Amino acid sequence: MPELTPSSLPSLDPAATGAPLKGVRVLDLTRLLPGPMCALHLADLGADVIKVEDTGAGDYAAESLRMLVNRNKRAIGIDLKQPAGVEVLLRLCSEADVLIEGFRPGVMERLGVGYAAVAQVNSRLVYCSLSGYGQTGPYRDAPGHDVNYSAYAGMADQMGSSARSLALSNVPVADLLGGSMTAVMGILAALFDAARTGEGRHVDVAIADGLLAHAVIPLAALNTHGQTHPAGGDKLTGALPCYALYATADGRFVAVGALERKFWDTFCDLIARADLKPHHRPADPARSDWVRAELTALIGAEPLAYWVDKLHGSDCCVTPVLKLDETLANEHFLARDMVIPGQTAAGVPFVQLGCPVKMSGFTFAVRHPAPVQGQHTAEILSHAGYSVAEVGALMDQGTIV
Repeated sequence: MPELTPSSLPSLDPAATGAPLKGVRVLDLTRLLPGPMCALHLADLGADVIKVEDTGAGDYAAESLRMLVNRNKRAIGIDLKQPAGVEVLLRLCSEADVLIEGFRPGVMERLGVGYAAVAQVNSRLVYCSLSGYGQTGPYRDAPGHDVNYSAYAGMADQMGSSARSLALSNVPVADLLGGSMTAVMGILAALFDAARTGEGRHVDVAIADGLLAHAVIPLAALNTHGQTHPAGGDKLTGALPCYALYATADGRFVAVGALERKFWDTFCDLIARADLKPHHRPADPARSDWVRAELTALIGAEPLAYWVDKLHGSDCCVTPVLKLDETLANEHFLARDMVIPGQTAAGVPFVQLGCPVKMSGFTFAVRHPAPVQGQHTAEILSHAGYSVAEVGALMDQGTIV
Protein backbone atom coordinates (compact mmCIF):
# COMPACT_ATOMS: atom_id res chain seq x y z
CA MET A 1 0.00 0.00 0.00
CA PRO A 2 1.45 3.40 -0.90
CA GLU A 3 2.19 5.67 2.02
CA LEU A 4 1.77 9.41 2.23
CA THR A 5 4.84 11.56 2.50
CA PRO A 6 5.58 12.83 6.01
CA SER A 7 5.58 16.41 4.76
CA SER A 8 1.95 16.08 3.69
CA LEU A 9 0.79 14.70 7.03
CA PRO A 10 1.43 16.87 10.08
CA SER A 11 2.17 14.60 13.03
CA LEU A 12 0.23 15.96 15.97
CA ASP A 13 -0.26 14.27 19.32
CA PRO A 14 -3.99 14.09 20.20
CA ALA A 15 -3.07 15.43 23.64
CA ALA A 16 -1.72 18.60 22.06
CA THR A 17 -4.83 19.21 19.98
CA GLY A 18 -7.53 18.88 22.63
CA ALA A 19 -8.88 15.68 21.11
CA PRO A 20 -12.14 14.80 22.91
CA LEU A 21 -11.53 11.04 22.68
CA LYS A 22 -7.91 11.17 23.83
CA GLY A 23 -7.20 8.13 25.96
CA VAL A 24 -10.02 6.01 24.48
CA ARG A 25 -8.74 2.78 22.95
CA VAL A 26 -10.79 1.12 20.23
CA LEU A 27 -10.34 -2.33 18.70
CA ASP A 28 -11.68 -2.23 15.15
CA LEU A 29 -12.36 -5.72 13.79
CA THR A 30 -14.40 -4.47 10.82
CA ARG A 31 -13.61 -4.23 7.14
CA LEU A 32 -14.77 -2.64 3.90
CA LEU A 33 -16.90 0.48 4.63
CA PRO A 34 -19.51 0.84 7.42
CA GLY A 35 -17.37 -0.37 10.34
CA PRO A 36 -14.08 1.21 9.25
CA MET A 37 -15.88 4.53 8.66
CA CYS A 38 -17.36 4.37 12.16
CA ALA A 39 -13.92 3.71 13.64
CA LEU A 40 -12.45 6.48 11.45
CA HIS A 41 -14.70 9.06 13.07
CA LEU A 42 -13.55 7.90 16.51
CA ALA A 43 -9.91 7.95 15.41
CA ASP A 44 -10.22 11.43 13.94
CA LEU A 45 -11.59 12.65 17.28
CA GLY A 46 -8.49 11.35 19.03
CA ALA A 47 -9.20 7.72 19.94
CA ASP A 48 -6.35 5.22 19.68
CA VAL A 49 -7.92 2.87 17.13
CA ILE A 50 -6.25 -0.49 16.57
CA LYS A 51 -7.29 -2.11 13.31
CA VAL A 52 -7.43 -5.87 13.93
CA GLU A 53 -7.23 -7.95 10.75
CA ASP A 54 -6.96 -11.65 10.13
CA THR A 55 -3.61 -13.04 8.98
CA GLY A 56 -4.96 -13.94 5.53
CA ALA A 57 -6.61 -11.46 3.19
CA GLY A 58 -7.27 -8.99 6.00
CA ASP A 59 -9.42 -6.01 5.06
CA TYR A 60 -9.87 -6.62 1.33
CA ALA A 61 -11.32 -3.19 0.56
CA ALA A 62 -9.94 -1.51 -2.55
CA GLU A 63 -6.63 0.14 -1.70
CA SER A 64 -7.86 3.62 -2.58
CA LEU A 65 -10.79 3.23 -0.17
CA ARG A 66 -8.72 1.56 2.54
CA MET A 67 -6.34 4.52 2.59
CA LEU A 68 -9.22 6.94 3.14
CA VAL A 69 -11.13 5.14 5.91
CA ASN A 70 -8.25 3.78 7.97
CA ARG A 71 -6.08 6.82 8.62
CA ASN A 72 -5.18 7.62 12.22
CA LYS A 73 -5.31 3.90 13.10
CA ARG A 74 -2.67 1.36 14.05
CA ALA A 75 -2.79 -2.18 12.71
CA ILE A 76 -2.29 -5.69 14.02
CA GLY A 77 -2.89 -9.05 12.36
CA ILE A 78 -4.31 -11.88 14.50
CA ASP A 79 -5.50 -15.37 13.55
CA LEU A 80 -8.58 -15.76 15.73
CA LYS A 81 -8.99 -19.36 14.60
CA GLN A 82 -6.04 -20.22 16.81
CA PRO A 83 -6.55 -20.39 20.59
CA ALA A 84 -3.40 -18.31 20.98
CA GLY A 85 -4.93 -15.65 18.75
CA VAL A 86 -8.06 -15.54 20.88
CA GLU A 87 -5.85 -15.12 23.93
CA VAL A 88 -4.07 -12.18 22.27
CA LEU A 89 -7.34 -10.43 21.45
CA LEU A 90 -8.74 -10.97 24.93
CA ARG A 91 -5.60 -9.46 26.43
CA LEU A 92 -6.03 -6.42 24.18
CA CYS A 93 -9.68 -6.26 25.24
CA SER A 94 -8.66 -6.13 28.88
CA GLU A 95 -7.19 -2.67 28.34
CA ALA A 96 -9.55 -1.39 25.64
CA ASP A 97 -12.63 0.81 25.93
CA VAL A 98 -14.44 -0.18 22.74
CA LEU A 99 -14.57 -3.16 20.40
CA ILE A 100 -16.33 -2.90 17.03
CA GLU A 101 -17.06 -6.02 14.99
CA GLY A 102 -18.91 -6.41 11.73
CA PHE A 103 -19.28 -10.16 11.28
CA ARG A 104 -22.54 -12.00 10.84
CA PRO A 105 -24.29 -12.73 14.15
CA GLY A 106 -22.77 -15.67 15.99
CA VAL A 107 -19.34 -15.56 14.35
CA MET A 108 -17.59 -13.81 17.25
CA GLU A 109 -19.17 -16.25 19.72
CA ARG A 110 -17.94 -19.22 17.70
CA LEU A 111 -14.44 -17.72 17.71
CA GLY A 112 -14.56 -17.40 21.49
CA VAL A 113 -14.58 -13.58 21.57
CA GLY A 114 -18.29 -12.80 21.81
CA TYR A 115 -19.61 -10.19 24.20
CA ALA A 116 -19.94 -12.57 27.15
CA ALA A 117 -16.33 -13.73 26.83
CA VAL A 118 -15.00 -10.19 26.47
CA ALA A 119 -17.10 -8.86 29.34
CA GLN A 120 -15.47 -11.45 31.61
CA VAL A 121 -12.06 -9.86 31.06
CA ASN A 122 -13.32 -6.25 30.91
CA SER A 123 -16.82 -5.46 32.14
CA ARG A 124 -16.53 -1.77 31.28
CA LEU A 125 -15.81 -2.36 27.58
CA VAL A 126 -18.36 -1.13 25.03
CA TYR A 127 -18.86 -3.92 22.49
CA CYS A 128 -20.51 -2.83 19.24
CA SER A 129 -21.84 -5.42 16.82
CA LEU A 130 -22.58 -3.83 13.45
CA SER A 131 -24.48 -6.01 11.00
CA GLY A 132 -26.99 -5.76 8.19
CA TYR A 133 -30.11 -6.83 10.08
CA GLY A 134 -29.03 -7.03 13.72
CA GLN A 135 -28.36 -9.73 16.27
CA THR A 136 -32.02 -10.78 16.50
CA GLY A 137 -34.96 -11.19 14.14
CA PRO A 138 -35.72 -13.53 11.26
CA TYR A 139 -33.24 -11.83 8.89
CA ARG A 140 -30.29 -11.83 11.33
CA ASP A 141 -28.31 -14.37 9.28
CA ALA A 142 -29.17 -13.01 5.84
CA PRO A 143 -26.37 -11.55 3.70
CA GLY A 144 -26.77 -8.12 2.17
CA HIS A 145 -25.32 -4.88 0.89
CA ASP A 146 -26.41 -1.25 1.00
CA VAL A 147 -29.00 -1.69 -1.75
CA ASN A 148 -30.59 -4.65 0.07
CA TYR A 149 -30.84 -2.82 3.41
CA SER A 150 -32.33 0.19 1.62
CA ALA A 151 -34.80 -2.09 -0.16
CA TYR A 152 -36.03 -3.79 3.01
CA ALA A 153 -36.18 -0.49 4.92
CA GLY A 154 -38.55 0.99 2.34
CA MET A 155 -35.99 3.59 1.28
CA ALA A 156 -34.93 2.28 -2.12
CA ASP A 157 -38.57 2.76 -3.10
CA GLN A 158 -38.17 6.49 -2.33
CA MET A 159 -34.96 7.12 -4.28
CA GLY A 160 -35.25 8.27 -7.88
CA SER A 161 -37.03 10.62 -10.23
CA SER A 162 -40.06 8.39 -10.74
CA ALA A 163 -41.56 5.11 -9.58
CA ARG A 164 -40.29 3.54 -12.80
CA SER A 165 -36.82 5.02 -12.49
CA LEU A 166 -35.48 4.18 -9.04
CA ALA A 167 -31.90 5.28 -8.49
CA LEU A 168 -28.71 4.07 -6.83
CA SER A 169 -26.44 6.46 -4.95
CA ASN A 170 -22.64 6.43 -5.04
CA VAL A 171 -22.83 7.56 -1.42
CA PRO A 172 -24.28 4.41 0.19
CA VAL A 173 -26.77 5.93 2.59
CA ALA A 174 -27.67 2.69 4.34
CA ASP A 175 -24.06 1.75 5.06
CA LEU A 176 -23.05 5.24 6.17
CA LEU A 177 -26.18 6.75 7.74
CA GLY A 178 -27.80 3.55 8.95
CA GLY A 179 -24.53 1.82 9.81
CA SER A 180 -21.51 4.03 10.46
CA MET A 181 -23.23 7.01 12.05
CA THR A 182 -25.72 4.96 14.05
CA ALA A 183 -22.84 2.90 15.43
CA VAL A 184 -20.92 6.06 16.38
CA MET A 185 -24.03 7.31 18.20
CA GLY A 186 -24.48 4.05 20.10
CA ILE A 187 -20.80 3.75 21.00
CA LEU A 188 -20.50 7.30 22.30
CA ALA A 189 -23.70 6.96 24.35
CA ALA A 190 -22.49 3.70 25.89
CA LEU A 191 -19.03 5.17 26.53
CA PHE A 192 -20.59 8.10 28.36
CA ASP A 193 -22.58 5.73 30.54
CA ALA A 194 -19.57 3.48 31.16
CA ALA A 195 -17.65 6.50 32.43
CA ARG A 196 -20.41 7.07 35.00
CA THR A 197 -21.17 3.49 36.00
CA GLY A 198 -18.04 1.52 35.17
CA GLU A 199 -20.16 -0.94 33.19
CA GLY A 200 -20.03 -1.42 29.44
CA ARG A 201 -22.79 -2.57 27.13
CA HIS A 202 -23.38 -4.69 24.06
CA VAL A 203 -24.46 -2.23 21.34
CA ASP A 204 -26.47 -3.99 18.61
CA VAL A 205 -26.59 -1.85 15.45
CA ALA A 206 -28.44 -3.07 12.36
CA ILE A 207 -27.79 -1.06 9.21
CA ALA A 208 -31.38 -1.60 8.04
CA ASP A 209 -32.70 -0.36 11.41
CA GLY A 210 -30.49 2.71 11.30
CA LEU A 211 -31.75 3.72 7.87
CA LEU A 212 -35.39 3.00 8.73
CA ALA A 213 -35.11 5.15 11.87
CA HIS A 214 -34.39 8.19 9.68
CA ALA A 215 -37.31 7.66 7.29
CA VAL A 216 -39.32 10.43 8.93
CA ILE A 217 -40.38 12.29 5.78
CA PRO A 218 -41.88 9.28 3.97
CA LEU A 219 -43.46 8.17 7.26
CA ALA A 220 -45.06 11.58 7.67
CA ALA A 221 -46.67 11.11 4.24
CA LEU A 222 -47.81 7.61 5.19
CA ASN A 223 -49.36 8.86 8.42
CA THR A 224 -51.09 11.72 6.62
CA HIS A 225 -52.25 10.09 3.38
CA GLY A 226 -52.25 6.38 4.18
CA GLN A 227 -49.44 5.77 1.70
CA THR A 228 -46.08 7.18 0.76
CA HIS A 229 -45.62 9.26 -2.33
CA PRO A 230 -43.86 7.36 -5.13
CA ALA A 231 -40.27 8.24 -6.00
CA GLY A 232 -40.34 11.58 -7.75
CA GLY A 233 -43.75 12.38 -6.30
CA ASP A 234 -42.93 14.06 -3.00
CA LYS A 235 -41.90 17.66 -2.56
CA LEU A 236 -38.25 16.70 -2.01
CA THR A 237 -38.06 14.25 -4.91
CA GLY A 238 -39.46 16.26 -7.81
CA ALA A 239 -43.14 17.03 -7.26
CA LEU A 240 -42.43 20.75 -6.97
CA PRO A 241 -40.74 22.75 -9.76
CA CYS A 242 -39.28 25.03 -7.07
CA TYR A 243 -37.23 22.08 -5.73
CA ALA A 244 -35.57 20.29 -8.59
CA LEU A 245 -32.48 19.83 -10.73
CA TYR A 246 -32.39 21.53 -14.13
CA ALA A 247 -29.95 20.82 -16.96
CA THR A 248 -27.88 23.64 -18.43
CA ALA A 249 -26.91 24.12 -22.07
CA ASP A 250 -23.59 22.31 -21.59
CA GLY A 251 -25.03 19.24 -19.89
CA ARG A 252 -24.42 20.37 -16.32
CA PHE A 253 -27.06 21.05 -13.69
CA VAL A 254 -28.42 23.76 -11.42
CA ALA A 255 -30.07 22.86 -8.11
CA VAL A 256 -33.17 24.91 -7.38
CA GLY A 257 -34.11 24.60 -3.70
CA ALA A 258 -36.45 27.55 -3.29
CA LEU A 259 -38.94 25.85 -0.96
CA GLU A 260 -39.71 29.06 0.92
CA ARG A 261 -41.72 31.72 -0.91
CA LYS A 262 -39.17 34.47 -0.22
CA PHE A 263 -36.45 32.46 -1.97
CA TRP A 264 -38.72 31.66 -4.90
CA ASP A 265 -39.63 35.32 -5.37
CA THR A 266 -35.94 36.29 -5.31
CA PHE A 267 -35.17 33.60 -7.87
CA CYS A 268 -37.95 34.74 -10.16
CA ASP A 269 -36.61 38.29 -9.98
CA LEU A 270 -33.11 37.00 -10.73
CA ILE A 271 -34.26 35.29 -13.91
CA ALA A 272 -36.63 38.15 -14.83
CA ARG A 273 -39.73 35.96 -14.62
CA ALA A 274 -41.98 37.74 -12.15
CA ASP A 275 -44.92 35.96 -13.80
CA LEU A 276 -43.79 32.73 -12.14
CA LYS A 277 -44.02 34.11 -8.60
CA PRO A 278 -47.70 33.15 -8.07
CA HIS A 279 -46.84 29.54 -9.00
CA HIS A 280 -44.44 28.73 -6.19
CA ARG A 281 -46.61 25.75 -5.26
CA PRO A 282 -48.66 25.12 -8.42
CA ALA A 283 -52.33 24.41 -7.83
CA ASP A 284 -52.55 21.43 -10.19
CA PRO A 285 -50.29 19.05 -12.15
CA ALA A 286 -50.83 20.89 -15.43
CA ARG A 287 -49.65 24.19 -13.95
CA SER A 288 -46.72 22.40 -12.32
CA ASP A 289 -45.71 20.90 -15.66
CA TRP A 290 -45.89 24.36 -17.26
CA VAL A 291 -43.66 25.97 -14.62
CA ARG A 292 -41.20 23.11 -14.90
CA ALA A 293 -41.12 23.40 -18.67
CA GLU A 294 -40.50 27.15 -18.46
CA LEU A 295 -37.59 26.68 -16.06
CA THR A 296 -36.21 23.80 -18.10
CA ALA A 297 -36.14 25.93 -21.25
CA LEU A 298 -34.78 29.02 -19.50
CA ILE A 299 -31.99 27.28 -17.55
CA GLY A 300 -31.22 24.99 -20.46
CA ALA A 301 -30.56 27.97 -22.75
CA GLU A 302 -27.31 28.92 -20.98
CA PRO A 303 -24.18 27.03 -19.85
CA LEU A 304 -23.37 26.44 -16.20
CA ALA A 305 -20.76 29.21 -16.12
CA TYR A 306 -23.48 31.71 -16.98
CA TRP A 307 -25.60 30.54 -14.07
CA VAL A 308 -22.66 30.50 -11.67
CA ASP A 309 -22.05 34.15 -12.48
CA LYS A 310 -25.76 34.95 -12.37
CA LEU A 311 -26.25 33.22 -8.99
CA HIS A 312 -23.16 34.64 -7.33
CA GLY A 313 -24.13 36.47 -4.16
CA SER A 314 -27.83 35.77 -4.58
CA ASP A 315 -30.04 34.72 -1.67
CA CYS A 316 -32.44 32.25 -3.22
CA CYS A 317 -31.22 28.71 -2.45
CA VAL A 318 -30.23 28.06 -6.06
CA THR A 319 -26.75 26.64 -6.63
CA PRO A 320 -24.63 24.96 -9.28
CA VAL A 321 -24.33 21.17 -9.05
CA LEU A 322 -20.61 20.64 -8.59
CA LYS A 323 -18.56 17.62 -9.47
CA LEU A 324 -16.41 16.28 -6.63
CA ASP A 325 -13.16 17.70 -8.04
CA GLU A 326 -14.82 21.13 -8.18
CA THR A 327 -16.05 20.75 -4.61
CA LEU A 328 -12.50 19.97 -3.48
CA ALA A 329 -11.39 23.29 -4.99
CA ASN A 330 -14.35 25.24 -3.62
CA GLU A 331 -13.48 28.20 -1.42
CA HIS A 332 -15.99 27.32 1.28
CA PHE A 333 -14.81 23.74 1.89
CA LEU A 334 -11.20 24.87 1.75
CA ALA A 335 -11.96 27.50 4.39
CA ARG A 336 -13.63 24.83 6.51
CA ASP A 337 -10.53 22.60 6.31
CA MET A 338 -12.53 19.82 4.69
CA VAL A 339 -9.92 19.19 2.00
CA ILE A 340 -6.51 17.75 2.89
CA PRO A 341 -4.18 17.65 -0.12
CA GLY A 342 -1.21 15.33 -0.07
CA GLN A 343 0.62 12.76 -2.10
CA THR A 344 1.75 9.19 -1.84
CA ALA A 345 5.39 8.27 -1.31
CA ALA A 346 5.56 7.80 -5.08
CA GLY A 347 4.49 11.39 -5.62
CA VAL A 348 0.95 10.60 -6.76
CA PRO A 349 -1.60 13.22 -5.60
CA PHE A 350 -3.84 11.87 -2.85
CA VAL A 351 -6.62 13.96 -1.34
CA GLN A 352 -8.33 13.21 1.95
CA LEU A 353 -11.46 14.68 3.51
CA GLY A 354 -11.30 16.57 6.78
CA CYS A 355 -13.17 15.84 9.99
CA PRO A 356 -16.72 17.25 9.80
CA VAL A 357 -16.87 17.89 13.56
CA LYS A 358 -15.50 21.28 14.56
CA MET A 359 -15.36 22.19 18.22
CA SER A 360 -13.58 24.63 20.47
CA GLY A 361 -10.25 23.48 21.86
CA PHE A 362 -9.80 20.76 19.22
CA THR A 363 -7.64 20.87 16.12
CA PHE A 364 -8.11 17.93 13.77
CA ALA A 365 -5.03 16.42 12.17
CA VAL A 366 -4.11 13.37 10.14
CA ARG A 367 -1.65 11.91 12.62
CA HIS A 368 -0.58 9.05 10.38
CA PRO A 369 -1.76 7.40 7.16
CA ALA A 370 -3.71 4.17 6.91
CA PRO A 371 -1.48 1.31 8.08
CA VAL A 372 -0.58 -1.76 6.11
CA GLN A 373 -1.70 -5.12 7.47
CA GLY A 374 0.07 -5.86 10.76
CA GLN A 375 2.20 -2.72 10.60
CA HIS A 376 2.09 -2.11 14.37
CA THR A 377 1.74 -5.66 15.65
CA ALA A 378 5.00 -5.74 17.63
CA GLU A 379 4.42 -2.26 19.04
CA ILE A 380 0.86 -3.02 20.13
CA LEU A 381 1.76 -6.32 21.78
CA SER A 382 4.73 -4.75 23.52
CA HIS A 383 2.40 -2.19 25.06
CA ALA A 384 0.13 -5.09 26.08
CA GLY A 385 2.97 -6.65 28.05
CA TYR A 386 4.30 -9.24 25.59
CA SER A 387 8.05 -9.74 25.52
CA VAL A 388 10.08 -9.67 22.32
CA ALA A 389 10.48 -13.43 22.58
CA GLU A 390 6.74 -13.98 23.01
CA VAL A 391 5.95 -11.80 20.01
CA GLY A 392 8.51 -13.70 17.95
CA ALA A 393 7.02 -17.04 18.95
CA LEU A 394 3.51 -15.93 18.05
CA MET A 395 4.75 -14.76 14.67
CA ASP A 396 6.61 -18.02 14.06
CA GLN A 397 3.46 -20.06 14.64
CA GLY A 398 1.39 -17.79 12.42
CA THR A 399 -0.84 -16.48 15.21
CA ILE A 400 0.01 -12.89 14.34
CA VAL A 401 1.50 -10.99 11.43
